[in-house]
Amino acid sequence: MNRRLQPAQKQHRQPGRESEMRPLPEYLPKFPGSGRLKDKVALITGGDSGVGRAVAVAMAREGAKVAIVYLEEHKDAEETVRLVADEGTEAIKFAGDIADESFCEQVADDTVKTFGRLDVLVNNAAEQHEVDDPLNLTAEQIERTFRTNVFSFFLLTKAALRHMKEGASILNTTSITAFQGHRTLLDYSATKGAIVSMTRSLSEILLEKGIRVNAVAPGPIWTPLIPASFSPEKTAKHGASAPMQRAGQPNEVAPCYVFLASEDASYISGQIMHPNGGNVVA
Repeated sequence: MNRRLQPAQKQHRQPGRESEMRPLPEYLPKFPGSGRLKDKVALITGGDSGVGRAVAVAMAREGAKVAIVYLEEHKDAEETVRLVADEGTEAIKFAGDIADESFCEQVADDTVKTFGRLDVLVNNAAEQHEVDDPLNLTAEQIERTFRTNVFSFFLLTKAALRHMKEGASILNTTSITAFQGHRTLLDYSATKGAIVSMTRSLSEILLEKGIRVNAVAPGPIWTPLIPASFSPEKTAKHGASAPMQRAGQPNEVAPCYVFLASEDASYISGQIMHPNGGNVVA
């Protein structure tokens, strides 16, 4: 069993920069594509790095054109666009705050204006901030975390649904913390639980329109959010508590999104996939 851990490191801004991580996360798909998303258009938030970048490249390898949304990590976003181009398809990028409804509407409209359609929405962007004592959890932080992690999912979903047709797919990133909790990520865990409920409810609403809604709940994955959230000591041990005793790589999570977006998953909606290193969750 591969039990690699990572060296201690710290970044001092959220959601973190992939270019500053050591070692760099593994984002390239492991296998050749088979055209499962040929002629599709995918819109991915947090697509500049981490799981979002791996999903963008994996979907590009399967034939999709890709639009990525990010906050201000311009260098990482440019690299993702280059990686998508290397797969023989096209990418565009949008920088801005996904908690802003007008920005979400602009992103969805401009994606369709550029590529002519919108088939897959991946609500993936998130932030998290450690708090050891619930008494120190401020209303400001709670609101900020929910705006990024939950409100944006609603806002961008509303914007995207104006363009999505039968056969489209919405994929939400939740987390193992929605099922197991986390002692220092109370508000983050709560947002991820909300995403599970949103996924199940939205699936019921949209099935009559032929649009499937599913979610992915990663465990400990090596992304920029880790050194941007935790101390160097915790970062070095990230993933050690998983049954596989290591952090997962983004390219070990991205295939879940490709599968759920493709016709291989045509009979699946309202479900959660768990790439988490062997943790069994209810």
